[in-house]
Amino acid sequence: MRPVILNFLLNLRRLVLLDDGQDLVEYALVVALIAFGATASMHALAGGLNSAFSKISGALATNIT
Repeated sequence: MRPVILNFLLNLRRLVLLDDGQDLVEYALVVALIAFGATASMHALAGGLNSAFSKISGALATNIT
């Protein structure tokens, strides 16, 4: 029974000391932050474009008639 516990503790220590997955998590967080920023900026850009096209449409409507 003792070798099983020793083997478990050695594997647990190895898992604690390994940091291979840390880079993947950091990259995932960076990608999520970029996606959030892009989504927020697209929302603001869409509002600005909608306003600009509304003004153009209004100006064309008043000049045509």
